[in-house]
Amino acid sequence: MNTLITQGSSALTPEREIIRIKATATEIHTKLRVAGYARVSSDSADQLNSFSAQVNYYQRLIEKNSGWELAEIYADEAVSGVSTDKRDDFGRMLADCQKGKIDRIITKSTSRFARNTLDAIRVIRELKDMGVTVYFEKENLDTATLTSENLLTLYSLLAQEESLSISKNCKKGNRMRMEKGVYVSSNPPYAYRLIENQLVVYEPEAEIVRRIFTEYLGGSSITRIAQALMEDAVPFKNGRMKWRHQAISNIIKNERYVGDMLLQKTYSEDALPYRKCKNKGELPKYYVRNTHKPIVERIQYELANILLKERGEHINSECGEYPLSRKIRCKECGTAYRRKITNQIPYWVCRQHDNNKADCGGERIREEAVHEAFVRLYNKLKQNYAGILLPMLSGLEKLQELKTRNNPEISTLNKQIAELSEQNHVMNGLLSKGILDSALFISQTDELNRKIRSLKVTKARLLSEQESDGVLDKTEDLVEIMENGPDRISSMEITLFHEMVEKINAHNTQTVDFILINGLVLTERL
Repeated sequence: MNTLITQGSSALTPEREIIRIKATATEIHTKLRVAGYARVSSDSADQLNSFSAQVNYYQRLIEKNSGWELAEIYADEAVSGVSTDKRDDFGRMLADCQKGKIDRIITKSTSRFARNTLDAIRVIRELKDMGVTVYFEKENLDTATLTSENLLTLYSLLAQEESLSISKNCKKGNRMRMEKGVYVSSNPPYAYRLIENQLVVYEPEAEIVRRIFTEYLGGSSITRIAQALMEDAVPFKNGRMKWRHQAISNIIKNERYVGDMLLQKTYSEDALPYRKCKNKGELPKYYVRNTHKPIVERIQYELANILLKERGEHINSECGEYPLSRKIRCKECGTAYRRKITNQIPYWVCRQHDNNKADCGGERIREEAVHEAFVRLYNKLKQNYAGILLPMLSGLEKLQELKTRNNPEISTLNKQIAELSEQNHVMNGLLSKGILDSALFISQTDELNRKIRSLKVTKARLLSEQESDGVLDKTEDLVEIMENGPDRISSMEITLFHEMVEKINAHNTQTVDFILINGLVLTERL
């Protein structure tokens, strides 16, 4: 019977009455319903054992916590973890979360939960909105305690895990194919095309390769060959009209032009950020003979490489009798320096100072000191060009893009190049599906590529007219030199010096300014 409490009354104030209502709600669920998610072995013979082990592990883990109870164990095959769409149990687990059957999910690591970063971010956000938390054991990360800032860290970690996992698997697969001698790079060398995973000779460029070997064996230097190809408007890779001595040297040394392949010349480091390194014995190399059709005779290749090795660093400068000829200018009066020998030591001195010391106070500098300064400059730039040249190149490209947008002729050319490139893409698709045979594919793509090259030549001419000083092209050349040049030099490299340095301004006997081909000024002590 309900208790009636009277707090006093009068004719004007009715009596206050309080009625107690009995509780009828059931006891609120207090334990967290915890689910385990795993990816079990894709080997059908071992799936049962793998799943059983996972169930036992999560049961023991959850029993240790008095505030938890096991909801269910969800498991998918390890091979189907790339996308959440292909994982049946993962989808069933998410559906159970939406039904309110799960409060918390435990999984081994971020890579087990999702190997696709976008899927992982989307799912974590959805679960967070549903009030479901996720605990990653390996990384000791719990979304229940993560702030928005910390979630960004988690997302970065997911992306890193994904990148590392994919990279590791790709490298493992590539190395297995190298061991079997069946690996083919997705980036074919000049004069070849990759068709149905096979290197196929592209005859218009193959003729250029044969010309390079013939002229080099005939006595031409690699620098002269590069100059001749540019004079003849012969396009290099991607339609570029630039040929450098390094490109000629690389063609002569490339074993693929005799039908062989040397595999694993380079490798990528395992840690982020990935950095490509020359393989100097850290990993095995694999030399595979007769993997594809050659372009030059083996005897030509061997003789050219013997000649290249014999010439080595003794390539004579074509710009003067000595490497520094017509390169050094006096900072004080602007006069060119001349070479003089005193006590069998070569020096360079300002001509005006040498004629009359009263006219200029420029002092002589040792030739060897300038050579050593260039060696230091190259080695420092090689190590730091990514932070010096690449930002400079990016800024120049943005400026060039702004100029290009306002040029209707270039816009039209870009549209035509894009349309032809799309046709090329369609042709590749037809070939891969077996609709187009290889002979027809080659004839059709040859014509498309000829048209694209012609348009690119016209575009390059228009761009060069817009950019009279050629700073962008010269900066691109410098970047290419740094990317393909030696990791380190120990003595004066004449060809490198002439490719990189426009002139030198001599301050005094202590310092000089190296003005590079794109106008960049770098000061070195002597």
